Amino acid sequence: MNYATVNTILDTIIHTSNNNITVTDEKGYILYTNPQHWAVYGIELDQYVGKSVYELEAEGILSPSITAMVLNEKKSIEVMQHTITGKVVMATAYPIFNDDGEIILVISYAQDQTEINNLQHQYEQLKRKIESYQTEVKELRGKEGVIYRSKKMEQIEKTLHRVAESDATVLFLGESGVGKSMFARKLHNQSYRKKEPFIEVNCSTIPESLFEAEMFGYEPGSFTGALKQGKQGLIEQAHNGTLFLDEIGELPLAIQVKLLKVLQEKKFTRIGGTKEYHIDFRLAAATNQNLEEMVQKGTFRLDLYYRLSVIPLHIPSLRDRKEDIALLINHYLELINKKYKTNKKLHSSTYETLIQYTWPGNVRELENLIERLILTTDETMIFPNALPSSIIDQSSTSQKEPSLIIEQTMIESYDLKTILEKVEKWTISKAYQQCKSTYKMAAFLGISQPSVIRKLKKYKNQLLP
Repeated sequence: MNYATVNTILDTIIHTSNNNITVTDEKGYILYTNPQHWAVYGIELDQYVGKSVYELEAEGILSPSITAMVLNEKKSIEVMQHTITGKVVMATAYPIFNDDGEIILVISYAQDQTEINNLQHQYEQLKRKIESYQTEVKELRGKEGVIYRSKKMEQIEKTLHRVAESDATVLFLGESGVGKSMFARKLHNQSYRKKEPFIEVNCSTIPESLFEAEMFGYEPGSFTGALKQGKQGLIEQAHNGTLFLDEIGELPLAIQVKLLKVLQEKKFTRIGGTKEYHIDFRLAAATNQNLEEMVQKGTFRLDLYYRLSVIPLHIPSLRDRKEDIALLINHYLELINKKYKTNKKLHSSTYETLIQYTWPGNVRELENLIERLILTTDETMIFPNALPSSIIDQSSTSQKEPSLIIEQTMIESYDLKTILEKVEKWTISKAYQQCKSTYKMAAFLGISQPSVIRKLKKYKNQLLP
């Protein structure tokens, strides 16, 4: 078989191939190619015939030229190319060496990734929206809005509603567990961005070494261990939606600088890339730290603090809105009973103990405790002895001693019957809290069980002084 025959066969194979193939010589001049290859780059036959890949690269048609890279580095290479028509191309090229180790040919393949990328982007957007809808449905089923009765919470709700339609940055302040994340999502759901992504980032859970890559994303091959196709950052994922930075006091100073630049310029660059991405999102943040003190210590930037605190909203702790505790107890009791298909109830003394408790973990602690009580208590009625010792010890519901009751009663009257009745009521109430049955109450008081029943009927719902 002569050279001309081999040449014809090779040319036929390339032209009839479903793959986009190009073969160049050691100087980058095109020897064999098929039209489909160049259709991807948006040029016609007369624009590449007789030209080298270096010329096509200089004209911006190949960006970059993978063949030129192979000729320079003398090894196979795979890169993503961006064409003048806006397409994204996955290009792979392989060198062919002679016996002396010199490159004589370079074979390259090009695959149009535009549709695949578009489909992937649409899939990711759809996935985020589905997750967002699922979260909304879960919230609507779980709790219809924020549970409150206090004036403080009412004022926060009004302020939130007023600022929701704007793009002003809201900084949620308050102790852990008060519901800052819930209010941030509520802000998003009341805004015109509610159908777009809500991206929540807990700044305390991302290692500092990975923070920049997670927040800003990276281009393919930016660093060891990077995904081959690159990765969208969390900021990019929040495009047109809301970016919520929880625990923003934990944000590293280096990232604070970059975040401030994004907020000012509304654009950013991925790690390892040069292309600027324009971004539009609404920022919300939350912290349980004193940012003003952090600014004074030099651990938080003053200019970023001013950017964040356009609308500062302080969510009060549960101990500062005691009127809401009873509502929340009833809400979570109903919700968790329904979740586990149970019908547990709180004894009146248990209820009173929980109302008087200071709740250092706030709403989150309350919800977790109710779930714990429902799951770990055998009886339908939950008595105070089922509560953690920390709550019982800290509770301010210690009952009045008989001597104090007598002294207070005697201020009003010296009537012996009244004094004895109040002491008896206190004693019955004490036994009612500590005992689970009328038999145990009888043993505790040293009276008969029928007597206990009669006295319970006498005082009915007045057992707590």
